[in-house]
Amino acid sequence: MAGFIAPCRSGRALSAAAAAASPSPLSTFLPAASSSAGRLLLSSHSSSSSAAGRRRQAFSTTHAPRSKLGRTPLSVPPGVEVVMGEPRAIRSATSYKPVVRKTITVTGPLGTLTLDVPEFVDLAQSAEDKTATLSVRDPNEKEQKEMWGTSWSYLSNHITGVSEGHTAILRLVGVGYRASVEQRGAKETFPGQKFLCLKLGFTHPVEVGIPRGVTVTTPSLTRILLEGPDREALMSFAGVVRKWRPPEPYKGKGVFINDETIKLKQKKIK
Repeated sequence: MAGFIAPCRSGRALSAAAAAASPSPLSTFLPAASSSAGRLLLSSHSSSSSAAGRRRQAFSTTHAPRSKLGRTPLSVPPGVEVVMGEPRAIRSATSYKPVVRKTITVTGPLGTLTLDVPEFVDLAQSAEDKTATLSVRDPNEKEQKEMWGTSWSYLSNHITGVSEGHTAILRLVGVGYRASVEQRGAKETFPGQKFLCLKLGFTHPVEVGIPRGVTVTTPSLTRILLEGPDREALMSFAGVVRKWRPPEPYKGKGVFINDETIKLKQKKIK
């Protein structure tokens, strides 16, 4: 019996010594027979915790840079007036809560445009330098920093639109493609509306109504010139026309906007 009891006492002594020597509290829950498995578990736990610590550590301790576009002053040409209104609550299409917005009105020789910006966007003008500068309340906040540059871009397009105007050229590439501007009294949505009539290889002509504020002319049968102060309305109409015949990569035919190009592919050989 002593021969069988001695190994058990020595096993208990070894497990007690291993438990006392281990600095981690997890070793108290591990049996003595699985000490190697316990060491693997402890090593994996320590490596995962150190990896998580490295992931949480920031790459840099410097502050986020301010918007380069937002802090750039906008030049206001002669004859252009930029005015920011008071904050007002408007209904949102995506939420039941009202959204507070400010309206910037840009008036120039070619018309008047309005721009709605968030309430944290402010406008400061310098009469001596004839510049306008946008600012936000907290440049370090993500949403405000994003809308800072976006509002600057829209305001810059509005100032350019009411002073010089925006243009876009559509090119019709294809055999038999033609374009002309005509009147369609039965289809007018507002008095005096004109329609852009296109022949794009279909069995019927395509007639697209020209929206307000956009002037369309056809210098040649395959060239369409779009002009207007509102760049968003201008390019939206150009996209509607292009959608009828997007450029295809095998013959290179379609409606191209400005300097748009397409890389030709080889024909599929079966």
